[in-house]
Amino acid sequence: MRVLLLGGTGSIGGAVLEKLQRNNHEVVALARSEHSASRMTQMGARTVMGDIKHPSQWIALCDEVEAVVHAAASWDCDMGVADRRVVQSVLPRLSKSNQLKTFIYTGGCWLYGQTGDIVATETSPVQELESFSWTLPSINDVLCAENVRGMVIHPAMVYEHDGGVFEHIYKDARELGYVRVVESESVRWPLVHRIDLADLYVLMLKHGRQGDVYNAAANEGVPVGVLTRAIAAQFGITQPPVVMDVIDACREIGDYAEGYALDQQMSSAKAKSQLGWRPQYEDPLAVISE
Repeated sequence: MRVLLLGGTGSIGGAVLEKLQRNNHEVVALARSEHSASRMTQMGARTVMGDIKHPSQWIALCDEVEAVVHAAASWDCDMGVADRRVVQSVLPRLSKSNQLKTFIYTGGCWLYGQTGDIVATETSPVQELESFSWTLPSINDVLCAENVRGMVIHPAMVYEHDGGVFEHIYKDARELGYVRVVESESVRWPLVHRIDLADLYVLMLKHGRQGDVYNAAANEGVPVGVLTRAIAAQFGITQPPVVMDVIDACREIGDYAEGYALDQQMSSAKAKSQLGWRPQYEDPLAVISE
């Protein structure tokens, strides 16, 4: 299948690109810079210059492909505007085709809000963060699109050894000599390794149906204190994590930092039973200790 990948140099998108290639899909990847284009070309993708903020630059690519995977985010103050522009541009273009084309949209675990001891499933009520409220109309557009196989994936907190959601913890350890948590060490994060997450995108592309929604969590909920202490130990740091107030964290990191304070649990039973998803990385502490 020929796939247009948005966000191919990100933590998620890079892994998706590699998995698509390994499963014999032809990837057309959008690149915002020559450096990004070079990276993705080396990975075997055909790259096209363009910015998700300006769909008019690349929207014609939708006519050449059978599927679009949207794993891009600008992570700036215009993130919501850019995302809505992508969805509102891509869906109508795909729907005009004589063949049924696919659009996979990336949501996130933060849309379930504070779950506490309740394990969120795909049917759980949405309690989105204010800073991500723009996501809901996009999700609704994708799932209700006519003549498009629209699907949504909700990744847990995405990590790799020292990247993804762990990146800011490693940065603290290197630059500050101590680590920090937002709100409390007892806050739980659902987790998924970027490679396992990429596998689920590929499975959805192959087996998913119009209107499908899947959670992606290899670990339903891990206390952030356990994670930060394990990372600190890699640097010989014995000081307990410093607890940050949510307001201070948002001021320093950005509004989305309020997501770090959500005590969440999330299930992926549906993806495992319906698509046969089998995460390989189920022990984040082992990944940290590598």
